[in-house]
Amino acid sequence: MTVSEQHRTQIRTETATYTVEAASLPEARLVVDVHAAGPQGEPVADGRLDLDAAAAATLATVLSRALRSAGALGRTGPRRSGPRPAQQGQPWSPTLDAALERRWMAGEPVETIAEAFGRSPGSIRARLPRVGCDPENPGAYLPDPPSRREVTAMSP
Repeated sequence: MTVSEQHRTQIRTETATYTVEAASLPEARLVVDVHAAGPQGEPVADGRLDLDAAAAATLATVLSRALRSAGALGRTGPRRSGPRPAQQGQPWSPTLDAALERRWMAGEPVETIAEAFGRSPGSIRARLPRVGCDPENPGAYLPDPPSRREVTAMSP
């Protein structure tokens, strides 16, 4: 099979990773492969469409409407099944920032800190850089940006 042009899109959601690959073939055909894998890599969806390229726009509209009406692309209920964190949306104070920095530098996990602060793990990860902590490395600070580093004279 000779491919004239190929496009690949990958979308990650909370529950799966979806991959759509579309390839146009020289004989005015279009092949669309759809794959989805769950959080542990287990297959969730798999399929292939082989169609006349002239029908692609119409098929895209039909599929979009059908999937939306079936609820496959959107959520019909709330995003969380449980209650929201108690402090969600509340401002951070210098005291809270200092406590966050102390706990992170002590090596506490994000989930433990989030529970103690009444916030979501995502909000804790988002706040860490604002207090100078590296959200990817527990117990570590972010490096100083080049504009804040000391300039050292270089000898010739």
